[in-house]
Amino acid sequence: MLRKGFSILLLVLAVELSFWFGVGVSVNDKDVWSSSLEKGTNGVRSLEIRFDGAATHWTDALPVGNGRLGAMIWGGIANDTINLNEDTLWTGTPGDYENPDAPTTLSEVRKLVDNGKYADATAVAANLSGNPSAVYQLLGDIKLEFDESHAAYDKGTYQRVLDLDTAAVKVQYSVNQVEYERDYFASYPDEVIVMKISVNKSSSLNFTVSLDSKLHHHAYANNNSQIILDGRCPGRRIPPHVFGNSSPKERDALGPVQHTNPKGIEYFAVLDLQIGDGVGNVRVVDGRKLQVVGCNWAVIRLVASSTFDGPFTNPEDSKRDPSSESLSKMDAAKAHSYADLYSRHVNDYQALFHRVSLQLTKGPTNVTKNDKDGVMTTAERVKSFKIDEDPSLVELLFQYGRYLLIACSRPGSQPANLQGIWNKDIEPAWDGAPHLNINLQMNYWPSLSCNLKESQEPLFDYISSLSVNGKKTAQVNYGASGWVTHQVSDIWAKTSPDRGQAVWALWPLGGAWLCTHLWDHYAYTMDKEFLRNKAYPLMEGCTSFLLDWLIECPGGRLETNPSTSPEHTFTAPDGKPASVSYSATMDMQIIREVFSNIVSAAEELGKSDDLIARVRKAQARLRPTTIAKDGSIMEWAKEFADPEVHHRHLSHLFGLFPGHSINVEQTPDLCKAAENTLIKRGEEGPGWSTTWKAASWARLHNSEHAYRMVKHLFDLVEPSHESDFEGGLYANLFTAHPPFQIDANFGFSAAVAEMLVQSSVRDLYLLPALPREKWANGCAKGLKVHGGLTVSLCWSEGDLDQLGIWSNNGGNGVKTLHYRGAAATANISSGILYTFNSHLECVDTRTLL
Repeated sequence: MLRKGFSILLLVLAVELSFWFGVGVSVNDKDVWSSSLEKGTNGVRSLEIRFDGAATHWTDALPVGNGRLGAMIWGGIANDTINLNEDTLWTGTPGDYENPDAPTTLSEVRKLVDNGKYADATAVAANLSGNPSAVYQLLGDIKLEFDESHAAYDKGTYQRVLDLDTAAVKVQYSVNQVEYERDYFASYPDEVIVMKISVNKSSSLNFTVSLDSKLHHHAYANNNSQIILDGRCPGRRIPPHVFGNSSPKERDALGPVQHTNPKGIEYFAVLDLQIGDGVGNVRVVDGRKLQVVGCNWAVIRLVASSTFDGPFTNPEDSKRDPSSESLSKMDAAKAHSYADLYSRHVNDYQALFHRVSLQLTKGPTNVTKNDKDGVMTTAERVKSFKIDEDPSLVELLFQYGRYLLIACSRPGSQPANLQGIWNKDIEPAWDGAPHLNINLQMNYWPSLSCNLKESQEPLFDYISSLSVNGKKTAQVNYGASGWVTHQVSDIWAKTSPDRGQAVWALWPLGGAWLCTHLWDHYAYTMDKEFLRNKAYPLMEGCTSFLLDWLIECPGGRLETNPSTSPEHTFTAPDGKPASVSYSATMDMQIIREVFSNIVSAAEELGKSDDLIARVRKAQARLRPTTIAKDGSIMEWAKEFADPEVHHRHLSHLFGLFPGHSINVEQTPDLCKAAENTLIKRGEEGPGWSTTWKAASWARLHNSEHAYRMVKHLFDLVEPSHESDFEGGLYANLFTAHPPFQIDANFGFSAAVAEMLVQSSVRDLYLLPALPREKWANGCAKGLKVHGGLTVSLCWSEGDLDQLGIWSNNGGNGVKTLHYRGAAATANISSGILYTFNSHLECVDTRTLL
């Protein structure tokens, strides 16, 4: 306690020195500005996911990760399992994403759509479908076996906790008055998963460790301190099952299961065991296990590598040697003591995680509830949320999304997939593949507003790969320039349509949606080199495809044909079900967003060429977003009957969120229609749908409905009968479709940030959707907004108290601050911290060094 208090004192002193005396002390964004409301508070609350027993389901296990390697901690007593993942382990090899027969089919589909034969067009469009994606795989398991005495452990002493502040898991329990502790973390700087097992009684630690995998593998003890696990992923996937939305007929179309596989991705993992204090001994058992007897503590390190060498290199042609890579990484990790590894890990992680803090309270009554944090399990807190609506649990889930993004998407890793990085199955739900019609994009929604811009690097590298394969798909399948990708992809940068029905497979706007992230990154960071060298060439290629994909129709309007609204069907005028028509609202909203972005990007870079001229001419000819007779936004170009008004997707509200073409200032009529659309859609749906609705309500500045969707997510899912649930949270706070999909974890963080601060190039909206009674008092610090600015703000009894705004990346500009109908102009210069009061008056400025 004394050490913690001293650390806080040093932090406060550092901040004050930097403010008042210009001392160049580096501090996190959350610590740059403080409010008088924070004086006298007890500081940051613990951010812990807590269990009082070992995991009985995978969604009870606790995740750690370093971007490339992931682990799930079960915390078993007599026997324990640590599930392992390495993000390049996928089935398959580089694919052929071209269909030379597509142009003929495309022409037929377009004619059918033009003639109003939508059901026939839908049936024929299935011939445009491609092959299924590859499948994300697992690495294996660390198995721990303890002696028989563990069967009599003291249940009252058991606790298993993930501390978000340190990105580490701790398991503690007692056996016959001997205290056992296990600590786990995944280090990004040292590329290693680390585990320490210790006891408080000398020579009392006895256990056996081994490695295993569901993949084809060979596990063996290399010596009395190392175990090797090497193997190979299948070079050909198992035909899709139910989670891939395929029918038996569709699976039959894939042909019989092949018994010969091309050479798949190979992997190599090394587990190293170290025992300490010169006490105890280790021996090899059965040639593949290490048995520890009579030691005080043991440290286990795990590294892994694969032969994956990018999406364009066949595994059999890979020059990578995962065995030498892994052994070299292990040697490097062993050069650091456990304490050094942990310190390096925490410093690296906290430099990211500590950028943002959030504190929410309803009022004095919250103090009692917060005192329970140390004894209530997280599952109990989720169960009680429907009654107590504890704001500190919202804080925890908000920060958990940030934690998970740091853990599964770091520079050099693959982008976060449908499960982030964590997977226990050979055949995970929906193949664990990136889905580009909402899910992959939602994974990165909090990356900018929640101050984790570095997490986007894997996504941008992935978009670059998609643009290479997508250029071939665009040219061969559609006779178009530029590049295209569809609804589902994989590690091989698959760009062709998915297999199966057109309702999900035929959607060529996946790449266009991804390109909006490129512009958003610039708009938030003002990184012109990124815009010039990385973003603009990709945006340029995407725009070229969209210009060619648009068809000029009678009257001069530009349309898309064929067009689907992702995964949703309509009833055609002849009463038949269909999904293929023309100019679905989402198509036009995404195209409008991309065109607006590239025009803005060209202006920033001083570009003016034929492409931009074509875009400017096309913008006014795009079909506008239309309001239906019932006052909602039309999902399709025609007012078709909707057989599923409560459909999970909000595709036709892309322009509201995450897009910007529907907003409260400029399009009030469309905002009202969007509100009607959300009411019509209803509140039920999978987790990602829930968080999309929360963010959309926030964009409408509707705090009541935004909070209703926040509350809706706090429903504890029972894994043994998860199909009875829609959305919700598992005991480890993973979000449920069900089954588990990680996107809603990220969507939740983004939605909460959207409730507190919103921005555009010129405007900054403060507490636009704050639920004043539910979160009466609070502070949000270190959030990012457009223009390279950072914002911290505090409020009391539901009213804004103060806010701080600054830029330290060279960005200067004018922002209009908005709060409850009032507006004020702020001139922001880089390197200056500005403090504003509740009347939006600047009351203080300080130089940041």
